[in-house]
Amino acid sequence: MSDQQFDLIVIGAGPGGYVAAIRGAQLGMKVAVVEQRESLGGVCLNEGCIPSKALLDSSELFALARDKFAGHGILVDPPRLDLSKMMARKSDVVKKLTDGVAFLFKKNGVAWVRGTGKLARRLGYGGYEVEVTAGESVTTIEGKRVLLATGSTAASIPGLKFDGRNVVSAREALSFTAVPEHLLVVGGGYIGLELGSVWRRLGAKVTVVDILPKVLPASDGQIAEALVRSLKKLGMTFRLGTKVEEVSYEDGRMKVVLVTGENREEIVCDKILVAAGRRALTAGLGLEEMGVKLDATGRINVDAAYQTTAAGLYAIGDLVPGPMLAHKASEEGVAAVEQMAGHAAVVEYGYIPGVVYTWPEAASVGKTEEQLKEEGISYNAGRFNFMGNGRARAMDETEGFVKVLAQAGSGKILGVHIIGPRASDLIAEAVTVMAFQGTAEDIALICHAHPTLSEAMKEAALDVMQRAIHG
Repeated sequence: MSDQQFDLIVIGAGPGGYVAAIRGAQLGMKVAVVEQRESLGGVCLNEGCIPSKALLDSSELFALARDKFAGHGILVDPPRLDLSKMMARKSDVVKKLTDGVAFLFKKNGVAWVRGTGKLARRLGYGGYEVEVTAGESVTTIEGKRVLLATGSTAASIPGLKFDGRNVVSAREALSFTAVPEHLLVVGGGYIGLELGSVWRRLGAKVTVVDILPKVLPASDGQIAEALVRSLKKLGMTFRLGTKVEEVSYEDGRMKVVLVTGENREEIVCDKILVAAGRRALTAGLGLEEMGVKLDATGRINVDAAYQTTAAGLYAIGDLVPGPMLAHKASEEGVAAVEQMAGHAAVVEYGYIPGVVYTWPEAASVGKTEEQLKEEGISYNAGRFNFMGNGRARAMDETEGFVKVLAQAGSGKILGVHIIGPRASDLIAEAVTVMAFQGTAEDIALICHAHPTLSEAMKEAALDVMQRAIHG
């Protein structure tokens, strides 16, 4: 007999798991969350989304003080970096938010069972016994349903084994005790670009290497090109269509051989950040014993209710197909438990936004131009540059543009792509209108406050119909 019985056991307390647990409790379920960390929130709150954004903002303020304050008539001595204090602020931001999740658990009556969870056996009535290991202690709990939400971890690549000191993942790159002299970033995705921009602003030489010919391969081509131009102006160097062939150590630094076609180049660096994707954390969950098989990518296939091939066993977030995004995991967590409770709930995967938190930011939702062309969909494009936006001018943040893609004829919005100031916030309007099957004319007819950055969205929508006022 298990020590405790629950309606729902969630394994993993990241943005998918903890949100699912709280929603389950709100729906009247007795819920337990198994989490091995000392704090709740998973990778996102502890070593991903939140600490990276804290450092992104801090490093941007440092760069503003150094490079732009004088242009605003603010004269200061050249700023000096106190990296330990910057890191302490980051840690404080993380602690406040993880403590907040713990408070929400108490408020909603969610039990936090500390330790590593594993599916032990299927019970006669259809529930599951979960074994929880914490150090030398092993306990069991019983759940009518189990929701897997263990997330993902950084993927390694051949020849670049993580050592936590020289060859690192994002976790360690968020906690360097000194600014690297030369940081080599392997991977041109959002994690590599964001962290590369942090350390470049703080004084590091940064080289980004990717075997693909473009960064952010799934993004709109014009957005990716504009972002690379911006990061080059920041001082980052790019070696695209390039692979790391060899790494050797000499005098405490690393010699790295880069190969681009027939060309070989040797560079010297003191840190290598491997940001070449992530892999689902499925090992040790007991999936094979429960008859759950993984797909070719190592993820779990689920049905529309997020149930695996084993009845009563569910999975969400990075464990299942789709973009590995915190907000996608949260939406799935809510939808899964609401369906368990008999409610109608779906996740609109076509309207999940993606954001790169460099500066300027890049944000997108829906189809790219490349996808529309490949699928043979007729469309019209509207674009407006922030250079023509009054608020952007006042902020001295005129880099970038908004692009709206709308179906020819109906005007239904198929995709919106932004690079520029506060793109992460501006994309919400596009998501909202698309969720209601809105058109470019719908956005054009909405009165946007002046002067605001959001007027760029209105102008881009007007441009779809060749009616832009300021374009």
